[in-house]
Amino acid sequence: MGCFVSFFGGIFYRKKVAESKIGSAETYVENLLTDAKKSAEAQRKEILLEAKEESIRAKNEADKEAKERRNELQRVEKRLIQKEEVLDRKTDQIERKDEQLQKKLSTVDLRKAEADKLVERQQAELERISGLTGEQAKAYLLATIESEVKTESALMIKEIENRAKQEADKRARDIVTQAIQRCAVDHVTETTVSVVQLPNDEMKGRIIGREGRNIRTLESLTGIDLIIDDTPEAVILSGFDPMRREIARITLEKLILDGRVHPARIEEMVEKAKKEVEVMIREEGEAATFETGVHGIHPELVRLLGKMKFRTSYGQNCLRHSIEVSHLCGLMAGELGADIALAKRAGLLHDIGKSVDHDLEGTHVSIGAALCKKYRESDLVINAVESHHGDVEPTNIISIIVQSADAISASRPGARRETLEAYVKRLQKLEGIADEFQGVEKSFAIQAGRELRIIIIPEVVSDAELTLLARDMAKKIEAELEYPGQIKVNLIRETRAIEYAK
Repeated sequence: MGCFVSFFGGIFYRKKVAESKIGSAETYVENLLTDAKKSAEAQRKEILLEAKEESIRAKNEADKEAKERRNELQRVEKRLIQKEEVLDRKTDQIERKDEQLQKKLSTVDLRKAEADKLVERQQAELERISGLTGEQAKAYLLATIESEVKTESALMIKEIENRAKQEADKRARDIVTQAIQRCAVDHVTETTVSVVQLPNDEMKGRIIGREGRNIRTLESLTGIDLIIDDTPEAVILSGFDPMRREIARITLEKLILDGRVHPARIEEMVEKAKKEVEVMIREEGEAATFETGVHGIHPELVRLLGKMKFRTSYGQNCLRHSIEVSHLCGLMAGELGADIALAKRAGLLHDIGKSVDHDLEGTHVSIGAALCKKYRESDLVINAVESHHGDVEPTNIISIIVQSADAISASRPGARRETLEAYVKRLQKLEGIADEFQGVEKSFAIQAGRELRIIIIPEVVSDAELTLLARDMAKKIEAELEYPGQIKVNLIRETRAIEYAK
């Protein structure tokens, strides 16, 4: 029983304790809810206060910005009103100026019309006084201006040429002088005859043969005339082809040494002489390349070079001329800083066409250029060959050097000879060209045709026009004459005043 009471007492006690705790918890919860409501209410009031303050601040800023914009708009409007007033004033001024201009234009038109009438009257009066129409006066004025311009241009040309010549002539003289001084080449003047010495006069009869058969055979095989006259112990070989003459000379010397002179033996000796001459040609060509220091030339070009030993031009041996030109080209190229080896090569080959120009059609220039192309010479060498007589424009300094060296070699005293008839004709042609020009009183070809001295009529040609006249004469001489070297055109204008005291 006691246990039962204790059991229910414990339960009752625990219930009381539990109810007490539940009551405490509810009180705590209620307190929490009350605090939370108070805190929420405080936060709400605080947020509302902040929002109100923010809206007030935004409203103030917006009012301030609106006020500033209104002030700015007022300022802009004020400026626009001021500009409008200024534009109105300027418009008024422009309108007034326009009216004034219109008045002035009307006045100008009136005055222009009056001036035109005055000019017409003056022109008519001038035409009446001068006896010239307007077109004639214009032509006269243009002619006067043209004459003045010509005079001024002549003076300018003369001044420029003098300056250029002073600088260029000195340099050119130095180069040419050094080249000539350092190049010593013999000038061999070939003739058209060769003399073969005989051991005795009896040999003349054996050369002639029975009824002249030996001499006829020798002449027909060699193409050379044998002259057997009263000259003791000598036979003269005459012919214009040096190679044929050399073959005939060697043949005759071999026949004289052999002693057997008959047609069959002559034919045999002629063939041997031709072979010897061919060997001589190759040796001469190789010697020329060795002497000039030019290597790598095609063997056929070397043979043609040797063949030039038996070719002459104005009495000048073509091979010796080519060797001299090669040396001169090398010396001048060294002075000018050009390719010395290429210059010497072009100089040696510049007249190669002369070795076969009697067998082929065309000038030695075109034949030489074709040969150089055929045997794969460089474009510079080909241009030098083509242009050394001015047939083609030179495209490089090597070609110009070859032109100069060729002229130097050809114009040396004693290098070439001309027949008397050709020489006289050239002098007459020179004087004739000069006499064709207006203002020439008398002309004289002097210094073996190297200078043309012309006396000018001073009343017809002025000092300023003298330069143009000399240039025109030089151009005409270049176009119409062929000559070695250069010709100096020397114009002399002199005015004299003579009076006698009585």
